[in-house]
Amino acid sequence: MITDPNTHGLSTLCIHAGTHLDEATGGACSPIFTSTAYAFPNPANANIYPRYFNTPNQQVINRKLAALEKGEAAVVFGSGMAAISTFLLAHLKPGEHAIFQNDLYGGSMRLISSELPRLGVELSWGANVAEFATALRPETRLIYVESPSNPLLHCVDLAELAALGKRHGILTVIDNTFATPINQNPIPLGIDAVIHSATKYLNGHSDVNAGVVVASTEIVNRVTASAVSFGGMLDAHACAQLERGLKTLALRVQRHNENAATLARFLAAHPAVSKVNYPGLPEHPDHAIAARQMRGFGGMVSFELCQAGQVERLLSRLRMVMPALSLGGVESLICVPSRSTHRTMTAAERQRAGISDGLLRVSVGIEDAQDLLADFTDALAMD
Repeated sequence: MITDPNTHGLSTLCIHAGTHLDEATGGACSPIFTSTAYAFPNPANANIYPRYFNTPNQQVINRKLAALEKGEAAVVFGSGMAAISTFLLAHLKPGEHAIFQNDLYGGSMRLISSELPRLGVELSWGANVAEFATALRPETRLIYVESPSNPLLHCVDLAELAALGKRHGILTVIDNTFATPINQNPIPLGIDAVIHSATKYLNGHSDVNAGVVVASTEIVNRVTASAVSFGGMLDAHACAQLERGLKTLALRVQRHNENAATLARFLAAHPAVSKVNYPGLPEHPDHAIAARQMRGFGGMVSFELCQAGQVERLLSRLRMVMPALSLGGVESLICVPSRSTHRTMTAAERQRAGISDGLLRVSVGIEDAQDLLADFTDALAMD
């Protein structure tokens, strides 16, 4: 097992960091520990239990993700929303104030907009660091962003955000799901905590639900203390599947990046497409920010058609790209956010966030690029 992640590359960390070495058999993979009861090493050390988030398979994921995100510690959850909700509930209390980016994943928006006010937490929204700074109050506790965001691929200057937080003693938090730790490490830029829906790229095969929080040991301990009460842990078999997926993360993300860039350029040049959102395009409004803080621009693309009424036609003509929720798997998926990921938002909320009824979001897989382009060429044909 790797003991110093700072001396190894990301591909090596994906494979070797955190592995539970099976000294009894010499197995190359971490064993799966299905037990829910563990003998006490001594009466004072009775602390291994799945709901305590510290079983051997959970710890494998915790160590691997902490290494990949350059954090001190990590804690794995049963879903991305379990990670997000537990983090927020662990750090916010009645009378406090939090600032959120105004275009986030729909599930996060629903949690923030409906549950936090009910608990007495006051909210503000903004699009960039300047707007976050304007929204600050004496009772502000944290600022929460996605970069790139879901589904518009907006990017926030993370170093600037971190500096703002440190000047005012405010936690800065990012959902790094779209970027992955292969493309972006927010913690070295000064961000306090990183959250992932590990269901997506980290697992990468559309067959596990999981989430993770990576941060300092102090922050992770606080989150874990709340998580013990809330539940939401990941079982041993799912941990083992997630560990297997993580081993190929670097290779997969490289192909996701390449295919997404190819598709984005194709769509940007197509006469049936009016707008493409992809931070790797030079014309993207946040391209300079993304280029500073990302090693690759990710596998997500969103776009709008010149004729919004042609969305159904496009979806029905795709043969390989699957209309489906979720993202980050090896297969390419497409969805209409206003009808799926962001359907619980009101029309006014979607309009304020810039999510039109005709917006399409593509999770670009790792198929052969020419096959992806052929599928979209046929689907966009005007005949």
